[in-house]
Amino acid sequence: MNRIALPDFPWDSLAEVKATAQAHPGGVVDLSIGTPVDPVPDGIREALASVSEIPGYPTTHGIPALREAARGALSRRHGVDGIEPDAVLPTIGSKEAVAWLPRLLGFGPGDVVVIPELAYPTYEVGVLLAGASILRADSTVALGPQKPAMIWLNSPSNPTGQVLPVEHLRKVVEWARERDVVVVSDECYLALGWEADPLSVLHPDVCGGRTDGLIAVHSLSKSANLASYRAGFLTGDPRLIKQLLEIRKHAGMIVPRPVQEAMVAALTDDEALRTQRERYARRRLVLRKALLDNGFRVDHSEAGLYLWATRDEDAATTVRWLADRGILVAPGTFYGPKGGKHVRVALTATDERVDAAVERLTQ
Repeated sequence: MNRIALPDFPWDSLAEVKATAQAHPGGVVDLSIGTPVDPVPDGIREALASVSEIPGYPTTHGIPALREAARGALSRRHGVDGIEPDAVLPTIGSKEAVAWLPRLLGFGPGDVVVIPELAYPTYEVGVLLAGASILRADSTVALGPQKPAMIWLNSPSNPTGQVLPVEHLRKVVEWARERDVVVVSDECYLALGWEADPLSVLHPDVCGGRTDGLIAVHSLSKSANLASYRAGFLTGDPRLIKQLLEIRKHAGMIVPRPVQEAMVAALTDDEALRTQRERYARRRLVLRKALLDNGFRVDHSEAGLYLWATRDEDAATTVRWLADRGILVAPGTFYGPKGGKHVRVALTATDERVDAAVERLTQ
């Protein structure tokens, strides 16, 4: 039996420095993983409980109210109109979608999948699970005459927080359409623009009002604190969404019915989103200033939940320096070879813990 060779899970390698940070007299400030710490809004919790008595299997395609809520949120929040009602597909969080998309789209040995040079590690894992080949590239120019099967986009980026301009997005879409290449855009941080306004690949300024060849990946983990609910969705080209739906039906990849109801509440509650944005904005402001005032440079980071910071030294050295002060961050090497001198600092800690980090950096 041939085993798939996967990389080690990155965060397992932080055990030693995590122990160092935890030994700090004031306790650890964990800024290494983007996991929400703020409460789930009451309306979402009530929606989750409201259908807990239903005993039957949920629908893989999602209840109509969920698909309509997703379409409405895309329109109100991101200027994306014209999504067909059937072209929304709920997923069990976004990570499983990212990990299985190349395989479910039918790509495998002999196919090339392009991922960003600095990228969420699960992009690579998804390509390996499909048996395809990985190419790290941030520009179609770097691809030369090569025709990949699929291109991953990520704007705002995890880890760098970089927002790709509309011209770049449009060029990738046009290049891919000319060659019949699928473009998948990870838009999990789309609602968290700070110094720039991120655009969806499905925005008319990018795709010309056509969704053919395009899939957008969305998550409610960050914007609505639903990481524990595992709540995400795919949307875009109806033909591709239908293909994914049929496979997911067979595989039993179904979002639980109470979670679907909670997603409806999250996608219709713009006030809760505004409140959460304000929390992250405050944490970003004080953390960024503390880093800049104490010898760091922050690159990109104009959107998303992370600060991409450097002291122009090996990332492992910076991680240890921060761990000695009780602050745990992720080394940039988790995200690709070009991350060797950066660390990713998450905004997902309570106000009290963020203030503790600021105090320690200042001391």
